[in-house]
Order: sequence, then C-alpha cells, then structure tokens
Amino acid sequence: MAYRDLRDFIARLEAAGELTRVTAAVSAELEITEIVDRVSKGPAGANKALLFEQVKGYDIPVLINAFGSPRRMAWALGVEDLNELTTRLASLLKPELPHGLGPLFDKAGELWAALRSVGLGPKMARHAAAQEVVLTGADATLDRLPILRCWPQDGGRYITLPTVITRDPVRGVRNVGMYRLQMHDSRTLGMHWQIHKGGAEHQRIAQQTHIERIPVAVSLGGDPAVIWCGSAPLPADIDEFLLAGWLRGAPAPLVRCVTQPLEAPADAEIIIEGYVDPAEARPEGPFGDHTGYYTPVDDYPVMHVTAVTHGRHPIYPATVVGRPPMEDFWMGKATERLFLPLMRLFLSEIVDVAMPAEGVFHNLVLVSIRKRFPGHPRKVINGLWGLGLLMLAKCIVVFDETVDVQNTSQALWQMLGNVDWARDVVIQEGPTDALDHASYRFAFGGKIGIDATAKGPADGYGRGWPALAVMPDAVKRLVSERWAEYGLG
Repeated sequence: MAYRDLRDFIARLEAAGELTRVTAAVSAELEITEIVDRVSKGPAGANKALLFEQVKGYDIPVLINAFGSPRRMAWALGVEDLNELTTRLASLLKPELPHGLGPLFDKAGELWAALRSVGLGPKMARHAAAQEVVLTGADATLDRLPILRCWPQDGGRYITLPTVITRDPVRGVRNVGMYRLQMHDSRTLGMHWQIHKGGAEHQRIAQQTHIERIPVAVSLGGDPAVIWCGSAPLPADIDEFLLAGWLRGAPAPLVRCVTQPLEAPADAEIIIEGYVDPAEARPEGPFGDHTGYYTPVDDYPVMHVTAVTHGRHPIYPATVVGRPPMEDFWMGKATERLFLPLMRLFLSEIVDVAMPAEGVFHNLVLVSIRKRFPGHPRKVINGLWGLGLLMLAKCIVVFDETVDVQNTSQALWQMLGNVDWARDVVIQEGPTDALDHASYRFAFGGKIGIDATAKGPADGYGRGWPALAVMPDAVKRLVSERWAEYGLG
C-alpha cells in the first residue's frame, strides 16, 4: 500500500484508534521523551502513536512513536503482519536452492534484478509538497524546527528520524541512511554516520580523491516506507528507494534539491539541504542511545545547511531511543522479518531468526536451524558473522528447528539447559558496533557463538540426550474437557 505522504499514514492510524493527539503544551526539552518512554513501555492498549500539537516555542507539531508497535510497523510497510514481509520477499526467489558460490551470487543478483524489473525505482515528481516553502541563504536555519533534546546528558538537540541522502563521490551511486544529527547551531549539524555505514564510506572516498564537499539532503517525513528504508542494511550498490518502491507497490517520488545536486522525497514534510566537508570534524555527543547508555563524545563530520524547504504546514517526525523496548525495536523487527529470506539465501538451513529487544539488535541473535551434521551450528555462526552487518553481532545462539526463537523465554531455557560451556562455545574477536561501550577497543572486540542444539554421538556426546518431559495429548484433552468440574475458574 502506497501512502501519499506522512499525513495519509497518520489518517489511517487515527481512523484505527492507533493515534493520540496531545493538545496540552509540551516541551521539546526532555518532556516529550519522558511521555514517549512511558507510552512505549506501557500496556499494549495504551501504546499509541503520538501527535503533539503544541510544542512550546514552535508552531510545528511533532509526530512520534508512529512505528512503535507491530501493527503500526506492519501498516507502515504495506502489510497487516510483519511476517508477511518474509513471505513477500521469499516469493521473489526461485524455490531451487543454489549449489556452489557461483550460483549463490547469481541468485543474490537475481533478487536485486527482480526488484529493479518491477519498475518501482524512484521517479521524478511534477509537484513537490516538500518545496512549497523554500528558504535559502540567511533564512535557511534550523531554528523553527522542534528538534528534541531527549536525555539529560545529551550534548544538544538531535534530529532522530532522518532520511539522509548522499552519493558516492566517484561513481554517483546513491545511499540512503538513517543517522542521528546533533544540532550544533542554527546552520550546522553533527553527522553521526558510523564507520560501517554508507555515508562514512562516501566520506572515505572523498578524502582519498581530494573531493572537498559531499552534498547531503536530509528528508523528514513522507511515505513511512521511505522513512524506514534508510535503516535497511542493504548492499552498498542497492538504492534504498528501490526497496521503498517495492514495499509501497509504487515508485517513490523524488524532487531535485534547490541548492545541492541530489534528489529527495517529494512528499517529505521537511528537507534540509547542505554539504559535508570530508576533512572537517567536531565533537559530537554524548547521546542517550538505543543501548540504554550514553554514547560518549567523539569527532564526527559536520553538515553545513544551505537550504530548508517544507510544506506550508509541516509536521516534524521524530523518534526516541533508549532502554528497550522502544519504537526502534519494531523498526528492527521489520528488518529481521524482511531480511530472513536473504539469510536463507546464503544459509538455507536457517528456519528462523530473532533479535530480542533485550539484545538491542547487535548484542543477541537467536537462530533455529535444520541441523544435519557435526559442527553444523558452528558453520551457521561463522556464516552469519560473515553476512553484511551481522558481522557486528556480539552473541549468536543456534537452536534446533523445534525451538521457537521468537519466544525469548523458551529460547533462553533451551540455551541454558543444552550448553556445555567448555565445549559448545566459539569465542573470537572481530568488528563490533560503534556504539558498543563494552568493547575494550573502538568497534572491535570479543564475540561469542553458542551451540544450544541437542547433541548426539555424531557430536561426540555419548550419554544419550534426554527426552523432553511433556504430557500426552490425550491427557491434555481430558483435562481441558473436565476443567469446569475442577472449580479452578
């Protein structure tokens, strides 16, 4: 389902009782965060998208927590249930499994070719709601935007739900990312693209080729699939707007920026244009992050604002990250469901994958597999560590196919009962998330893989694996039929 813009999505949420309009005056300084934190962690019936209509000192309302439940996240990407994303992407792949490296990479190429072939790549729009108001020169400031300060020790106010658009300085290939942006002042932003992300790669290329400016466009709002696609861990040469078009079932409309040689979503609420000097850096942070801890001050590039454009009455979209569960967990869950077929493309034995909220994405990955030979779980562990941004996973636990990894309690029970910690563990060093504070070195540290499958003689286990203690179905039916007789309610 293609939404015309963010307002179209808001209308659907409101009609379904999934949005609350907050008419009381609130502050962008900490107060909104505390409200959202309580709503995100409250009972499911009270977890709503929030539209703050009166933000003190600003005439622009703030939309937040729009993706903060499985239902809203699914609707944002055009499905009724997030598991439909797995089915839809899998349907693009032929059922035959590839054999050998050559056919494997051919099949990966087939997927991206299939996405391109459906004609849903971005298209230039005739009209751009995002450019009804155009501010350049001295008028192009950030002062009108209700940019949030989320946590008490944050280094400043942060744009938290941006679509950041750059191009490879040499090849011109577009990258769409989602990086937090600290407001240094009314004309500059700290560009927090981490070393593993596409924007940082563009900066490295610019430095190597002595290019002095990297054009940047920051889009806020638009179709929710376009917003989300910036967080998708796609291969470097795949345009995220292509994925957004496929999710929408219609091309993502783009418009040429007014001061930079880039295109941005035509139906965005706000577009901030500017450039990054690849040789310039300023201290950025601290920032209360999705780990639940503050990430420390570090040097990051600076975006210099050259234009701000928006609709006549824009809405400012934002999110708050912090100790889970929060809205970003459901954004990550959509990624997990959508990219499961890609994991199976390279590791066909995978049944399911889960990244629980407690693991804040990179700390814990639970995987169920069809185990077929000795050492199979270790093959999967190392395979996942070699697959895209899963290289950052600190802990991967592999289970038998009968384990429901989406049930974290069941999975942890199985893991703690099935592991011999002297034999079933792989420990090594490798890349870690740039936000990982526990690593003794920046973005490099220890990782653990755990084989939590049942063991047998082929694994060198000679004792005889015990059977699960379960009640026969006949007894369960009998008790269910007589339950009322027992007077137990």
